[in-house]
Amino acid sequence: MSYSEVYESWKANPEQFWMEAAKAISWDSAPTKALTDKGDGLYEWFADAKVNTCYNAVDRHVEQGRGEQTAIIYDSPITQTKREISYVELRNRVATLAGALRAKGVEKGDRVIIYMPMIPEALEAMLACARLGAVHSVVFGGFAANELAVRIDDAKPKAIIAASCGLEPGRTVHYKPLLDGAIDLATHKPDFCVIFQREQEVAELVPGRDVNWHGFQYGVEPAECVPVEGNHPSYILYTSGTTGQPKGVIRHTAGQLVALNWTMKNIYNVDPGDVFWAASDVGWVVGHSYICYGPLIHGNTTIVFEGKPVGTPDAGTFWRVISEHKVKSFFTAPTAFRAVKREDPKGEYVKKYDLSRLEQVYLAGERADPDTITWAQEQLQVPVVDHWWQTETGWSIAANPLGIEELPTKLGSPAVPMPGYDVEILDEGGNPVAAGELGAIAVKLPLPPGTLPTLWNAEERFKKSYLNTFPGYYETGDAGMKDEDGYLYIMARTDDVINVAGHRLSTGAMEEVLAGHPDVAECAVIGVSDSLKGQMPVGFLCLNSGCETAHEDVVSQVVKLVREKIGPVAAFKLACVVDRLPKTRSGKILRGTMVNIADGTPWKMPATIDDPAILDEITTALQGLGYAKQ
Repeated sequence: MSYSEVYESWKANPEQFWMEAAKAISWDSAPTKALTDKGDGLYEWFADAKVNTCYNAVDRHVEQGRGEQTAIIYDSPITQTKREISYVELRNRVATLAGALRAKGVEKGDRVIIYMPMIPEALEAMLACARLGAVHSVVFGGFAANELAVRIDDAKPKAIIAASCGLEPGRTVHYKPLLDGAIDLATHKPDFCVIFQREQEVAELVPGRDVNWHGFQYGVEPAECVPVEGNHPSYILYTSGTTGQPKGVIRHTAGQLVALNWTMKNIYNVDPGDVFWAASDVGWVVGHSYICYGPLIHGNTTIVFEGKPVGTPDAGTFWRVISEHKVKSFFTAPTAFRAVKREDPKGEYVKKYDLSRLEQVYLAGERADPDTITWAQEQLQVPVVDHWWQTETGWSIAANPLGIEELPTKLGSPAVPMPGYDVEILDEGGNPVAAGELGAIAVKLPLPPGTLPTLWNAEERFKKSYLNTFPGYYETGDAGMKDEDGYLYIMARTDDVINVAGHRLSTGAMEEVLAGHPDVAECAVIGVSDSLKGQMPVGFLCLNSGCETAHEDVVSQVVKLVREKIGPVAAFKLACVVDRLPKTRSGKILRGTMVNIADGTPWKMPATIDDPAILDEITTALQGLGYAKQ
């Protein structure tokens, strides 16, 4: 069938389409119906089924005679370690870990926070929770203590599973002090913590609270897979909200199983047994969907890579991994390719490796600029697919579905909507706009299986964030357009979330940190274009009158504060002191105009501006930082 036939068959009967896809899952009791409409824009998929994620991701492959197949390849250029874990070994490890968690009181419905680097044990921890029906929440390893504390207070975990450290090129990230600090800050205290001690750094354990990963598993009874309801939460994944409170996106168990399994063949074009590599991190949604769950549910071999695109040791690392492990489908962020291209523009490293097994490459996490796609196409001579999705959706809203058919590539477009997504471009009044016109991107309800049914303990916030603006639609928060062929173009965020190297970060959260400095009266943070990371944050500080501190000292202090409060991931290094900020008469800071000035893109004087002269002052300040080139 062609893409248009598949999409039309979904549109003609969405429930039948997904019930058909559900046949690929091993159910304890199969769903009797696909969709439950709970009213008020809330929906659930396969709610009455009984199923276990870990069984589908691990045990069933062993029972079907594929136990010797490699499930996980661990490749860590940072520690110079490589190892392979078969499905049968993975089952045994996960069952024992789950048994140890259960022996310490973790049961179905309990939350467990996982704070781990890119090691196979991170996936084992996720799967062990799934085995028991516990709800995991993975927090990106190395996130600052107060960010972790906020998540502890929201999820209220019974246990936290962490490693002693993470490893970056040239430095060790000390996880344990961050974890201890977060637990001190949090109101909710976990019953216990499990610490995986890495040989690079052995952490101090708190007596009575912390247990050693290996020690606490000694002599326990392995756990069986606990069947859960189809609408039982599989996990909570926090996404940066624009206010201080993070949004806990939840994923229901059955919908996730059906949707992710469907995408592995139809979008990523792999068959069971093929090697699939998503070069992301378990702390982000890509790590959940396409390092852990998707490939394992589908019976693929997945790669856990602990390294960087360049510098571990060179710009050929991606190609080495693809060549050595015979990767068929590769998924990364445009920023990673930009880093490789910057070091190796002519692709000298590409030529050193046998990439004959690589059939396709996928980019996501931010807009893939045409330059990067063209470079990758020329170097790799395979389809390079920019596809678009969100933490909230868990899988592609729009893609080029290579497993169905390869559609023509249009640079700058993630191609067409996938089955399950009826995408409209709306004006402010909620009316669809013509092809080629910019508007808010929204998806007609219900969303497909595997997407967020609501937010963790925050239904009103869910409605306010996603459903209220355009009744009957899910509001993506992105702006863009559709062309006459139905191809989507994603142009910008409609709010103030910036994208630094594929990490979505809230400038609002950074502003809160800057505003906390005793000398700062007012501030703004904008995302300026950066050839390597996509966007970089730049801060503008208005100081209190009578401030005695030297400007450069204030700047270095706020840079340090953001590093402490949000973490190095924010890449916040540039700030300048200005007399005042450009505002509308109603007091809104004109961030969009500031971004245009910084990036040197054309802009119009905003009609609502209070004092136009301020824009000249901002231009001068930006030029001092090397931006706003004429």
